[in-house]
Amino acid sequence: MPETATTRWGAVLAVWAAGLGAAAQYGKVSVVFDQLATLYPEAGPALSLSVSMTGVLGILLGVVAGLFVSSFGYRRSLVWALWSGAAMSALQVLHLPYGLFLVTRLIEGLSHLGIVVAGPTLMALLANERQRGTALTAWSTFFGVSFALLNWLGLPLVAAQGLLALFAAHAMLMAALALLLAWAMRNLPVPERQPLPPLAELPALHLSIYRSPFKLAPAAGWLFYTSCFVALLTVLPPHLPESQRAIVMGAFPLISIAASMTVGVALLRVMPAVQLAQAGYGLCTAAGLWLWAVPGDWLACFALAAAFGLVQSGSFACVPQLNSTAADQAEANGAMSQAGNAGNVIGTPLLLAALGIAGYGGMMLVVCGLFVGGILVHQTLAARRRQVAAL
Repeated sequence: MPETATTRWGAVLAVWAAGLGAAAQYGKVSVVFDQLATLYPEAGPALSLSVSMTGVLGILLGVVAGLFVSSFGYRRSLVWALWSGAAMSALQVLHLPYGLFLVTRLIEGLSHLGIVVAGPTLMALLANERQRGTALTAWSTFFGVSFALLNWLGLPLVAAQGLLALFAAHAMLMAALALLLAWAMRNLPVPERQPLPPLAELPALHLSIYRSPFKLAPAAGWLFYTSCFVALLTVLPPHLPESQRAIVMGAFPLISIAASMTVGVALLRVMPAVQLAQAGYGLCTAAGLWLWAVPGDWLACFALAAAFGLVQSGSFACVPQLNSTAADQAEANGAMSQAGNAGNVIGTPLLLAALGIAGYGGMMLVVCGLFVGGILVHQTLAARRRQVAAL
């Protein structure tokens, strides 16, 4: 993998901004979901597909995306993913019939995959070895920052100009980022492109990733994080005091980001990324038990948010720590994308089912069980890596 002596922070920030655009592919619909029925009153219950459709291809093709990105080229994949995302948002401005709108959301799923697979791989190339963990920790914040910006800037835009204005703003952002990154990375030395695997070999290639304790570990741990983070933001608010609800839930992702960028970055200098993710899950478990014992406690919520930040830092940083080549990293990032989409789909229904069957206390115990699962899956895969190293 090419090594850079000096971290190119301007290009790193541009790639991070592309991550904000990718997260906004979800967020631009999620934050206005309660208003979307005014655009598509005929959709009825199928309106929920406007959110989930973008994640469908992430579940089906997440691992394959890593293989195709390493074949198509990292810079090219990122830039064209941004252009295709811009095109879909521009089409959505036309207020398409709902069926065609869903088609654009499906295609946005491919755009999203290209960005989240190529982005962290390029970040690792743009940063030197000492600052790579910091760069990838910054990448791990893109979802939280994007959703915060959509609430702070996007919702006032919708209130002033209407829903379609938000899609137009997103289209312009993605197009501007495509131009910026095509220029910013023009001289970046990147690995040689890998040959495109024949379609008949894709099942075997999936198995090779799933069987690798190096490529699988980041995704396996990430699945437990994504099964909890967005789901808790969805199901916790009714259990908080009404006077604190908006403040606590608004601060939750920001505290997670702050912990990731400060404590997470500092700890990555002194401990391996996998151990940091495990420590984060341990603290998540403690905070979850705190919330189980004291429902709605705002300080317990903030402690949980901070612990989530450590899981974020460790999870993204362990991709380059465990996988030395860019091709392996792209495959690991593809698996992470697949796990992230699966966790987002699984988490909320799982917690709502636990809440309906066993009440708040049972739901929080399920959450704590997922946190413990994150520790155990990393421990199991670490043992497998030691066995491989001993051979």
